[in-house]
Amino acid sequence: MLLQFERLASGRTDRVAVEIGSLVIAGWAGRDAAAIEHHIAELAALGIPRPSTTPLYYRVAAQTLTQESRLTVLGADSSGEVEPVIVAMADGLWVGIGSDHTDRKAEASGIALSKQLCGKPVGPQLWSYADVEGHWDELVLRSWATIDGERVLYQDSLVSSLRTPRDLIRRYTGTDMLSAGTLMFCGTPGAIGGIRPGTRFEMELKDPVLNRSLTHSYDVDVLPVVS
Repeated sequence: MLLQFERLASGRTDRVAVEIGSLVIAGWAGRDAAAIEHHIAELAALGIPRPSTTPLYYRVAAQTLTQESRLTVLGADSSGEVEPVIVAMADGLWVGIGSDHTDRKAEASGIALSKQLCGKPVGPQLWSYADVEGHWDELVLRSWATIDGERVLYQDSLVSSLRTPRDLIRRYTGTDMLSAGTLMFCGTPGAIGGIRPGTRFEMELKDPVLNRSLTHSYDVDVLPVVS
């Protein structure tokens, strides 16, 4: 899957096209056992079974990645969730923002299956991971969802609630690096008020140390389910 990014590193900016050959979604990636259990309970309320282990790595088709401003889904049972993403390139690791948009009805039947059914929106900008790794825990993840016509704060958490990208990579590969052309979703905080669908999803990864943000948003178009 070919994606286009603007990259920011140490005051320099460039634009690159990256062929993503491997998409990995790290689930249950929280650092705090109580927070993980809270998210498991959120999903259990929707009939979604407990994971076999944490973290758990799902391989997903790279073709599900999208940078479009609209996402088409089947039925009204899907929702987004903001996540840091790591993109591995020949010159190192880069951090961006994405949404692991998931069909929650299908998730009750099988998480791995549900991961394949919705597009995975990612933002158009990346930061050098080297520029933020030293103050990673100070970054803030937020999302807003438009639900019943009202824009509400949906998620709001320091990324310190999640395992660091370096930790997730080590647990996945046994090394400090991902293969070039790999994109990894790095986990999500719990939803304020519980998981629920919306017609628009907005997300932000804020760096208060360098005073900048990565943002992305998309509208959700729902196709009817017919039988």
